Amino acid sequence: MKTTIEIADSLLVEARRLAASRSTSLRQIIEEGLRKVIETKPQQPFQLRDGSFGSGGMRRKMTWDEIRDEVYQGRGA
Repeated sequence: MKTTIEIADSLLVEARRLAASRSTSLRQIIEEGLRKVIETKPQQPFQLRDGSFGSGGMRRKMTWDEIRDEVYQGRGA
């Protein structure tokens, strides 16, 4: 199957050099790279560690306005 892709010039230059050094075609280099990506097991999605302070958390659901009022309580007008 034929298709058209856009690829960074520098990457294409490197791929062509690699193909020449292996005495193979650019097509074979691209297919090999695609196969490696497809065969690789998907990584676990990044999960942010729990960086909570203390164990209480919020005791009730609050709107952003209520949270802001709590944070700035006693500061300002």
